[in-house]
Amino acid sequence: MSKTTISNSVIRRLPRYYRFLGDLEANGYVRISSRELAEKMGLTASQIRQDFNCFGEFGQQGYGYNVTELRGEIGKILGLDKCTPMILLGAGNLGRALAAHIDFDNRGFKLIGIFDVDPELVGRRVGELEVMSSSSIESFCHENHPIAAILCIPKDDAAKETERLINCGIKAFWNFTHYDLRLSYRGVLVENVHLGDSLTTLSYGLNTMDKK
Repeated sequence: MSKTTISNSVIRRLPRYYRFLGDLEANGYVRISSRELAEKMGLTASQIRQDFNCFGEFGQQGYGYNVTELRGEIGKILGLDKCTPMILLGAGNLGRALAAHIDFDNRGFKLIGIFDVDPELVGRRVGELEVMSSSSIESFCHENHPIAAILCIPKDDAAKETERLINCGIKAFWNFTHYDLRLSYRGVLVENVHLGDSLTTLSYGLNTMDKK
């Protein structure tokens, strides 16, 4: 099956498989059957086999899956064996928290630059990086060639800054603004993250639970 025909729901389950297999590996598991993995993840064995078959044959009949090998293959599918250079726009509380606490190196990325328009934030260190002025983005991108960007900037600035970054060669966005980027640029990827939406979904679940 070609990657272009793989459903988005399958792709979004891959990080969860990767995380669960990492926990299993840390707990000494060498192999696991689709049935056992399904029980741990709240899925069905058939669903797991169908998902994995989208990318090839990973298990052996009568043996199951080698946990380390399967996790490694999923990691390669997700591109976690690569180190894509990434920059961050917006060094406020959220931006600094992401820069300080996300393990980019084990998620397929390398954070190489942080930018902000606030002169009081420029020069502040976040981990190993120093916040730079947003006015230097073009020259930085020309010299360092980042491919991806994190947006932690005000909603009103999102569209303008996105176009600016695309012109600098950025091809993927991890977007934490309240602006849903709907881009017509070919080859540009956007992953919108709305933390408030997630919390609202939790509220809905509690509300409906009380009515049962």
